[in-house]
Amino acid sequence: MKALRKGQTMVEYIIIVCLIAVSLIAVFTYLSRAIGKKTAGATGALSAEEGDKAKAAAESISEDSLKNLGED
Repeated sequence: MKALRKGQTMVEYIIIVCLIAVSLIAVFTYLSRAIGKKTAGATGALSAEEGDKAKAAAESISEDSLKNLGED
C-alpha cells in the first residue's frame, strides 16, 4: 500500500511540474511578443530620426576626405 502511495505522490509532482512548465512557456511567449513590439517601435523611431541625421552627415563628407582619412 505504501508503494502505491509513493507512486501516486510522484505522479502528482510530475503533473505539477508540467503545469508550471506550460504556464511559464505561455508567459514567456506573451512577454516575448510584447517586448518585440516595444523594441520594434523604439527601433523604428530611432531609425527615422537618427537615420536621417546620419545620412545627412555621411552625404556631407567628400570622397577626398575619406581617401585621406589616415593621413592626419
